[in-house]
Amino acid sequence: QVQLVESGGGLVQPGGSRTLSCAASGSIITINTMGWYRQAPGKQRELVASITSGGSINYVDSVKGRFTISRDNVKNTVYLQMNSLKPEDTAVYYCHAANIVYGSFSYRQMNDLWGQGTQVTVSS
Repeated sequence: QVQLVESGGGLVQPGGSRTLSCAASGSIITINTMGWYRQAPGKQRELVASITSGGSINYVDSVKGRFTISRDNVKNTVYLQMNSLKPEDTAVYYCHAANIVYGSFSYRQMNDLWGQGTQVTVSS
């Protein structure tokens, strides 16, 4: 069974830092794009950052210069280093993977997959 498991959420003070991790498991062959979305109460889910297997990166404007996304293609893990956190960064952060090829004896493809979400709260 292919799944994404997130870790690293919690309570952090304004100006502080936090690193989120998301590991994909389940006979993964390749994952094209991995990324992080977030959803604050009463707001739509938005893309925070994404990274392709080739290293192309996208950030939402509000986190540029503060957040850094990276991935380990061998471990099928994506990270989000969050610095200079602000109260408006408070949200549930979801890991996302797109165009997944997996399987042990035969190859299968999955268009996209979501993690369960991890809460990040920025507050003093």
